[in-house]
Amino acid sequence: GGWVPLSDIVTVRSMTGFSTIRREDGVRRVSVTGDISEDDPARANEIQRQLSEVILPRIGEERGVAWTLSGAAQQERDFMADAMLGLMLCLIGIYIVLAWIFSSWARPLVVMSVIPFGLVGAFWGHWHWGIALSMFSVVGLIGMTGIIINDAIVLISTVDEYARKRGLGPAIVDAVADRLRPVMLTTLTTVLGLAPLLYERSSSAQFLKPTIITLVYGLGFGMLIVLIVVPAALAVGQDFGRAFRAMRRAFAGHHGTARGLKLALGGASAALAVAFAATLGRAIWLGQGVGMALGLFITLAAVITLAAGVVAARLSDARGPAAPAE
Repeated sequence: GGWVPLSDIVTVRSMTGFSTIRREDGVRRVSVTGDISEDDPARANEIQRQLSEVILPRIGEERGVAWTLSGAAQQERDFMADAMLGLMLCLIGIYIVLAWIFSSWARPLVVMSVIPFGLVGAFWGHWHWGIALSMFSVVGLIGMTGIIINDAIVLISTVDEYARKRGLGPAIVDAVADRLRPVMLTTLTTVLGLAPLLYERSSSAQFLKPTIITLVYGLGFGMLIVLIVVPAALAVGQDFGRAFRAMRRAFAGHHGTARGLKLALGGASAALAVAFAATLGRAIWLGQGVGMALGLFITLAAVITLAAGVVAARLSDARGPAAPAE
């Protein structure tokens, strides 16, 4: 139980071991292995970031060698690439099915608008339990995207049924009140069914905990969002639909106002594209911080929109109504 010098209890010898030369595509390869403790996820991520962004690039520049991270890091990259592909296919499949059921291109977007808010609940759940995001969390996120929209489908179906006999506004209010119990039961049955696994302490069930946290907190938070965001999105969509129909009727004419609106809208669209490419698009392409670029793009977009409105008004006033044909 006491401390003694290492040289008192062991004999250390330094000697040359067997050397092996490995090549890949004709290039000599040397493997350097090491494990990072996962007790502190933030520290492990910082170590990996320093390796990939500072240490290994400096060694490669000084020694003239190429490097790549493999092992667990390579497996994680491959899994994330496959998971992103699976998520995109899942979202596309959900959109196609909903568009077919609702016979609308816009209504599926309202249903799927709750998915990002479910991600917020999942992230908060990981923070509350002190568990880092892992590959099992990603699996839970993919599964949650198909479950969380069930409540929105139930609600929107009722809104469409009520809207046939009354206006959309009263239909939204009545549908939320009438579907409150089904929406709560749909979520609670799933959450309560997963609760035992959430509080299971056996070591054999710990690897499933990130998936369970993602589903429980994502669905629980998504239930509240469905009752708030989906009705608001339906009402906002109605307002945008009115504005779009009014703009389409204005563009359909051949008088001076229509020509001024078309010219102003075309110039504003081109200016917005250039502004996006010069600010936010450039930051995304170069991998730089998007905070300042996003603020600059929003400012330019506001200026361009106001300028387009002023130009359209002046063009319509200058041209005046077209003279009637004789």
